[in-house]
Amino acid sequence: MDVTSIETAKSLHPKMYDGHIQYGTAGFRTRSEILDHVMFRMGLLAVLRSKSKRAAIGLMITASHNEEPDNGVKLVDPAGEMLEASWEKLATELANVEDAKLVSTLQNIVSTQNIDINAPANVVVGRDTRQSSPRLATAAVDGIKALQGMVNDFAVITTPQLHYLVVCLNTNESYGIATLHGYYQKLSNAFKEIRGSSPSYKNYTPNLVLDGANGVGAIAVREFQKYLGDSIQIELYNDGSGKLNYMCGADFVKVQQTQPMNVPQQQNVRCASIDGDADRVVYYYTDGQNKFHLLDGDRIATLIASYFKELLQESGLDLQLGLVQTAYANGGSTDYISKVLKIPVACVPTGVKHLHHKALDFDIGVYFEANGHGTVTFKESALGTIRSAIANLRLSETARSAASKLLNAIEVINQTVGDALSDVLIVETILHSKGWSLADWEKSYTDLPNKQLKVKVRDRNVISTVDAERKCVTPAGLQERIDTLVATYPRGRSFVRPSGTEDLVRVYAEGQSVSEVQKLATEVSLAVYELAGGIGPIPIVPN
Repeated sequence: MDVTSIETAKSLHPKMYDGHIQYGTAGFRTRSEILDHVMFRMGLLAVLRSKSKRAAIGLMITASHNEEPDNGVKLVDPAGEMLEASWEKLATELANVEDAKLVSTLQNIVSTQNIDINAPANVVVGRDTRQSSPRLATAAVDGIKALQGMVNDFAVITTPQLHYLVVCLNTNESYGIATLHGYYQKLSNAFKEIRGSSPSYKNYTPNLVLDGANGVGAIAVREFQKYLGDSIQIELYNDGSGKLNYMCGADFVKVQQTQPMNVPQQQNVRCASIDGDADRVVYYYTDGQNKFHLLDGDRIATLIASYFKELLQESGLDLQLGLVQTAYANGGSTDYISKVLKIPVACVPTGVKHLHHKALDFDIGVYFEANGHGTVTFKESALGTIRSAIANLRLSETARSAASKLLNAIEVINQTVGDALSDVLIVETILHSKGWSLADWEKSYTDLPNKQLKVKVRDRNVISTVDAERKCVTPAGLQERIDTLVATYPRGRSFVRPSGTEDLVRVYAEGQSVSEVQKLATEVSLAVYELAGGIGPIPIVPN
């Protein structure tokens, strides 16, 4: 380890912030002005992780759906998954040590993780469109170079594109070509192939209104359109000319359950919103009575799962299909999956890393958070079975055709992580094949009304949960209070969980009517405020 190089680079990025910063589900995410030293140190850690795994590691600079003043960084492991949990702790430790202990902390990581410091290292770097991102990228690159790591800087890209590039580099491009051109070409070619030359029919039209959240996804959409040609026309709004994630984007539409700013309201027009780094997507439309309808991640998951089940049945393939949800999944969707689709469903704690890990248990694993973050995973053995079916001339033409559609659908999907643009393509593929409008899609099942609130607390760590975050263990008495409140509402359900990045407690409530859900959400929030050390204004839901 070249201590002199590290010390020299460290002097350019001294630790100026005394507060504690924690690596959570979304990596580090906070105000951009305090992240310079964190980015430098994550550059150092990415090199050590790369040396440890003998593989390329990703480093993405983004604060996703947060607004412009914030920024963040997340590391991506070799298979495109989120950073291993044990290394999250190392990241938190490294970000918070004083400058004088930085080198000794690095040396301790090398020792405890048995890292060959002379092994090569390759770090793939990407960033979103925030004004602070170029400066923070420079800090990260300084850290990579200080430990003699190789930098693969792709500049402004979406988070899912970075995940894709990491996987391609680590699989000798068997997953895809490790360029942005390779990304666009792989997904668009499969989309056009499965779509074929058949025209749109019934209630589907090949036109989509898309809210780009004024983020990097808007740039990618414009580029995608060049590859997609006339197979679908995307009408882009919030294209980067406005404020990032301000009253627009998937998170805004999901939480506020209203259409984004700047998108013209048109009746029965198919619309979608992605978030600032393009890893979430939700669909929506306004009906003939100007009522807003949201089709979120739960809806996307059930649409995809039902489509894959149909193709498996048509092809006669005996593959295990499963769907993974979090506690945020609407109760209506869970009932539909288990009772109508009869597909195995599992519940895991909030966070893509938990969903992704569980999805890998199935031959084909579908997972989406309600916020629209998700994808589909496929075991290599399942891919082999599908390819064999396509080549098996003893099977019927119908079976081989279904297997071929299944394989093309797989190619449309970015398996490495939730990818809003990839998810748009698979949703459009399915709607096209069924001839459905969004209203047709929505008829599959009825969502239960739900509400989310935030309660600011002194320390989010006073909240601890079990049972995939559906039950609160501490503080004492809170879960009992929640159970008592829920019992007074027919079909009522509520849970609370600490935020992964801020001293906030997130409250979710669900019930059979909007008014009852509003009351339940308020009552549970007041219980959290009282028992978990709430500060600031008491959260109140307007009537």
